[in-house]
Amino acid sequence: METTLTTHAEAANRSPVVSPVVSIASAYRTVLALGLLCMAALLALGGCANSRGGSIPYGVQKFNAPDPITAISAENAYRTGPGDTVTIAVMRVPDLSGDAVIDPTGDITMPLIGKVPAIGKTTDELATDIAGRLSAKYLQNPEVRVALKASSSQRITVDGSVNGPGIYPIAGSTTLLQAIALAKGTSADANSRKVAVFRVIGGQRQAAAFDLTDIRRGKAPDPEIFGNDVIVVDGSASKAALKNVLQTIPLISLFRPF
Repeated sequence: METTLTTHAEAANRSPVVSPVVSIASAYRTVLALGLLCMAALLALGGCANSRGGSIPYGVQKFNAPDPITAISAENAYRTGPGDTVTIAVMRVPDLSGDAVIDPTGDITMPLIGKVPAIGKTTDELATDIAGRLSAKYLQNPEVRVALKASSSQRITVDGSVNGPGIYPIAGSTTLLQAIALAKGTSADANSRKVAVFRVIGGQRQAAAFDLTDIRRGKAPDPEIFGNDVIVVDGSASKAALKNVLQTIPLISLFRPF
């Protein structure tokens, strides 16, 4: 029995001791190997991710302006909002006539009568209000007309792989590049060669695809964007996954010799 115990003790003493440093280094090498393998697979699978494709056609020749806004009833007439510009005409009093911009608080400012609440009103309602204020102290039976000159309610939707997706107001002529700039540009995971624009033409929702890379390089025209257009920038899932892999690999393993 004593001999057997001695033999086991000697065997235990001869057993190799695993160093904690060696274990950590081995773990780093394993993580690095797995990371590099994932990167290689992603690059192989996503080699064509940043390219054209899909069922939406490119180079559409008849992607015309959207349908005009149809006439609406007085009950559903446009109501003014902050940032809108209205033209005010007071007949035979040119000093009281001119353009006015509705400020963020919803008011316009006019000579003599000062601030006038203008938000949420139709142009006819605003004209009636202005006429009433002028007739109270300054003019007898004033004739006032108000017209909408510029509306900040012309909005577009920019979605997908952009840094600031959302709904943005546009004023005047706007191009696709300008619309993307409103959304703070394409994100790191964007496929700039596949950008879809949706709009209503002929009573039907239609779409066309554009190559933003070619537009930026001057190889393709920069299309005009209209109010109510929806712009969607394609994204690359493989790029996002590759980014996640790089973030999960310990930095020391990227530079540690092995």
